[in-house]
Amino acid sequence: MEIKVLRESGYEEAMLGLSLSFGKPVEDMPRVAEKLYDRDDSESKFLRQIVVWLDIVGPRYWWQQFDTYSVGTPKQSSSTMHTIMKRELDQSDFEQGVPNDLLFIVNNFIQLGDFNIVKRILPESFLQRRIVCTNYQVLRRIIRQRKNHKLPEWKEVITGILNQIEHKEFFADFV
Repeated sequence: MEIKVLRESGYEEAMLGLSLSFGKPVEDMPRVAEKLYDRDDSESKFLRQIVVWLDIVGPRYWWQQFDTYSVGTPKQSSSTMHTIMKRELDQSDFEQGVPNDLLFIVNNFIQLGDFNIVKRILPESFLQRRIVCTNYQVLRRIIRQRKNHKLPEWKEVITGILNQIEHKEFFADFV
């Protein structure tokens, strides 16, 4: 697994919007925001305006779980439709590798040009790269719901997010 925060945007805009709600100067909002960030979604809705772009490389079995958070989280990926037949695969294409016999079989069907069979037998540990656009509120939900998950990949993702985000104060309850 690899995770990289590509960019964050919207903090100032979120504070401006929060100031409208409270009728107070925008300079007072960081203090107000620190009181609201861990409340329910309606009181912490300013977090939706802090947008984060992530570059994540993860196995297909992990992406299936991540897709639970698909509402308002657009993703673009390295498509197997367009790329899987371009080269033979090797152990580095999989999370913790796969049995060599299985890799041989998959590569045999790649050589034969049989896309449909390759798609059907491609192991779930195949690594896929996606660029994800999300926001602080969704990231908080992911961390809250997955911090004790049995898949070790979730711990890697959560640690990667917490180590790289700009406004760690909104995740203090997870550190």
